[in-house]
Amino acid sequence: MTTVLRIVLILASLLTTAMIIRKIRQSKVQIEDGVFWVFVSLILILFSIFPRTADILSRLAGTYSTSNFIFLFVIFLLLVKVFSLSVKISQLETKQKELVQRIALEKKEREESHEEQV
Repeated sequence: MTTVLRIVLILASLLTTAMIIRKIRQSKVQIEDGVFWVFVSLILILFSIFPRTADILSRLAGTYSTSNFIFLFVIFLLLVKVFSLSVKISQLETKQKELVQRIALEKKEREESHEEQV
């Protein structure tokens, strides 16, 4: 792994960690999501501090270079995150649909009871 790549990884990881911590403090990011991004940053810092680890994993994965392995690894992590967000969105859409239906039923019941009173 080249020195330039190591420096870029360290800087990007530190900036990402600082940004996530700031967003968590501002209550703009849930802690669970922030932990994921801090975890990714720490892994990139470990790869840049201990490049032999990334080299060994690169050889095991069969990639041509360590940088290709790191890109592949990050893409994999992002795909996992996108999948988990898709699941979360699906659950939220289902809950929203149920809430809208419940509100509509309650509104109809109130209107019917109001009409019976009149």
